[in-house]
Amino acid sequence: MQTTTVDIPTSDGVADACLTRPDGDGPFPAVLLFMDAFGPRPRLVEMAERIAAQGYLVLTPHLFYRAGRAPLLDLSRLGDPDQRGALFAQIGPMARALTPEAISRDTAAYLDFLAARDDVRPGPVAITGYCLGGTNALRAIEAHPDRIAAIASFHGGHLVTDTPDSPHLGVGSITGEVYFGHADADASATPEQIATLEKALDAAGVRYRSEVYAGAHHGFTMADTPMYDEQATERHWAALFDLLGRALPVD
Repeated sequence: MQTTTVDIPTSDGVADACLTRPDGDGPFPAVLLFMDAFGPRPRLVEMAERIAAQGYLVLTPHLFYRAGRAPLLDLSRLGDPDQRGALFAQIGPMARALTPEAISRDTAAYLDFLAARDDVRPGPVAITGYCLGGTNALRAIEAHPDRIAAIASFHGGHLVTDTPDSPHLGVGSITGEVYFGHADADASATPEQIATLEKALDAAGVRYRSEVYAGAHHGFTMADTPMYDEQATERHWAALFDLLGRALPVD
């Protein structure tokens, strides 16, 4: 397989992204990989390659492209608690710029980019998202239900808030399938918030699975952080490939 950097025109500029392509001519079903808060880096390429090995073309956009091209953050001391505090101070404004409207516009650009490629199979795509990428994946399928067959959100945060535009309030538009892999004891996804999310999904008649990974911390899939949990990550791969095999099978 091959991973290259591509540029995607958007209504707000140009988003840099990684494109991971399986060997062969295709066309391949496409998967968007929505990054966590720490942004594009080798760990996300590893994850994209594991998905591509199953026969999917994977696009990993730099969601914070409005602030500049990746890398924007110095991750050399990601395991240092003091460094993490400084990182989150930088991440905050970039994350807040990802409004529901911005996510909708950006996702449309990513989908258009994929649809224009000869090596991408026509039709809907899937999204797997991590941390804030999981929340954005939910926003994306709510905004583009006809173009996204399924999304998976892993240790997604703030899926339920007290604001009028809380992600859980938009699930009524979803026609595809969704999966949530919640981290245990996650302050950004409390048991009460998870219950509220599931109640909204039930009321809307959405096909979904929502599971709590016991003992796993927020960020459990990221092997380059102290939060990594190998057992929970392997469970996440099984859940993701089960979803993809059902909603977006490889020919």
